[in-house]
Amino acid sequence: MHNQPSFFAELKRRNVVRMAGLYLVGAWLLTQVASTVLPMFGAPDWLPRTIVILLAIGFIPALIFSWIFELTPQGLKRDEEVAPEQSIAPQTARRMDRMIIVVLALALGYFAFDKFVLGPRREAVQPQGNALSNAADSPENSKSIAVLPFENLSSDKENAYFVDGIQDEILTRLSKIAALKVISRTSTQKYKSAPDNLREVGKQLGVANLLEGSVQKIGNAAHINVQLIRVATDEHLWAESYNRKLDDIFGVEGEVATAIADQLKATLTGAEEKAVTARPTDNAAAYDAFLRGLSIEHNSYGYDTYQKAERSYVKAVELDPKFALAWARLSILRSFLYFNSIDPKTNSAEAVKAAADHAILLAPELGEAHVAEGSYRYRVQRDFEAALASYKKAQEFLPNSALVNEYIGYVVRRLGRWEEAEPYFRKAIELDPLDVRLLSSVGNEYYLYLRRFQEAYAFLDRAIQVAPDADNARANKAAVFLSEGRVPEADQELAKIPLDAFDDFVVYGRLNLFLYERRYSEATDFVRLRLEILPRDQPVDSWVKFFMVQAGFCHEWLDQKEEARQLFERVVHETKPTPDTIVKPEANGLPSTLALAYAGLGEKEKALQQASQAVKDYETDAVNGPGAEIVLAQIQARFGRTDAAIAALPHLLQIPAGLTVANLKYDPMWDPIRKDSRFQKLCEDKPQ
Repeated sequence: MHNQPSFFAELKRRNVVRMAGLYLVGAWLLTQVASTVLPMFGAPDWLPRTIVILLAIGFIPALIFSWIFELTPQGLKRDEEVAPEQSIAPQTARRMDRMIIVVLALALGYFAFDKFVLGPRREAVQPQGNALSNAADSPENSKSIAVLPFENLSSDKENAYFVDGIQDEILTRLSKIAALKVISRTSTQKYKSAPDNLREVGKQLGVANLLEGSVQKIGNAAHINVQLIRVATDEHLWAESYNRKLDDIFGVEGEVATAIADQLKATLTGAEEKAVTARPTDNAAAYDAFLRGLSIEHNSYGYDTYQKAERSYVKAVELDPKFALAWARLSILRSFLYFNSIDPKTNSAEAVKAAADHAILLAPELGEAHVAEGSYRYRVQRDFEAALASYKKAQEFLPNSALVNEYIGYVVRRLGRWEEAEPYFRKAIELDPLDVRLLSSVGNEYYLYLRRFQEAYAFLDRAIQVAPDADNARANKAAVFLSEGRVPEADQELAKIPLDAFDDFVVYGRLNLFLYERRYSEATDFVRLRLEILPRDQPVDSWVKFFMVQAGFCHEWLDQKEEARQLFERVVHETKPTPDTIVKPEANGLPSTLALAYAGLGEKEKALQQASQAVKDYETDAVNGPGAEIVLAQIQARFGRTDAAIAALPHLLQIPAGLTVANLKYDPMWDPIRKDSRFQKLCEDKPQ
């Protein structure tokens, strides 16, 4: 009985107990930080586990070390070598107590940071994260599949478009089967044709099965090999080879899709079987032109390449006027170009509608035809209720389409039903988990608009993790920083983007940063560089016109009146209604841009009239409407209508897609009313 208390007293004297506490608290903090930070740098999954194991192994040696040795002014000595009167163990104990307090404080700080900052970000992407990690285990996901890029075995590498098209058409046929879960093409394209670690690929995509394939096109013949693989076991469930003449190639995608559904025990309805096995055309040349357009549209970015794809689709429908799928793709692409004011002569409202009407008339049960109709109603007519009805109809025929879910989310959002839009965006990401554009758009154009900043960061960080060189995602993340007033962080994020990157969102982000920091000369130089790379034979799109207006105001603030006037006049000349360029609500943001240009020229009445008309035009649009109201308030502020401008601000600080307090604090467009006490009070309010 006498030895036990003295043993514990000796443990305390030698600071073994304190060492145990310090080690455990420090190890816990280290493992928590490692599990958070290491994934941000792409560290492998085994590294955090290894750290935990090493820390566990080191615990007992640390206690033994503390028992044997004592820290003295002369360094470490064995405990028995230190005379009791020379021991500084009590002082060491006090230092260790302070260290424990510091580490506990750090742990508490980390806990709070994790709960209130990191936690919401994790929760933002948790649903699809859980879906992906459990894909192969749940019964319903045993019918999940991703179609990997097919290998081009042709000696002529120019045939890559044909290989891409076959893969895409097989995937599209599979996506028409409701009993399957089919991952969209965008997420699979980052992988090679036959990846080494199928299990890891399956985990990343959230599927239990993968389809690999190869295509060899020789002259007028094609040889196609496909094999279906179970991810968990690497088991080849099914494989088949197809040898076809090009004029008999049209049904092979349906045959493959039907065979896969049979292997995965997915029952097709009669309508699904008809849709999956339907031959899109019997014209080999038309089909070839269609596949070329599809490949260009999917594998390139930029208005000039989109116009090349458009020409291929036009050729396809000229060769076969009954080619409904080609009409649908043509209409969808033209609606996008119309929405962004690209080549309005070719991509007129009438041209978009005519192509959609052809598709619906030729194939009323073709899902893509209803997507085309919905896109016309959404992007051209701005009839959001009608667009929603078309997209919902398309969803009946395309139950696995990430794009249709995304479009429904966008339309519902425009209708002001913001919470209703969220499940559609999350479903789209479940079906296309590695689509950087989609992740970035949802983060920027949904969560940022709702001022749910932590969720916006989560989706944008996910996009950057998928593609570290995703300039668009980094620019959108900078936009979130600016909306919160975190200007230095925005600057740091934009600094990671190459200076010669001129993606619209990148230019928008850089210009806003320059304006917020009053770096007007840099803003004008940057816009000049953007204008220098414009194709000379194409009209200026709506984004660039807005950049020109921003640069015009920067010239004005630099007292460079002539340079400002030239930019404002150019925008007015290229934007005001003419037979070729029609400014209507359908034009994406152009009415407000034109109003700002008039304001820059000092044409007060025209500016106020145009801005007021833009507000009226967008009154049923919950996304563009607030932007039009902001521009009207800025123009009112510019021309001395202070009361009207300030009266609009409280509302704009509350509604989705409106203002944040940081916008008011930093944007020089509010300088005319900045000294007003009412404005200053709004700037002092707690950020949203």
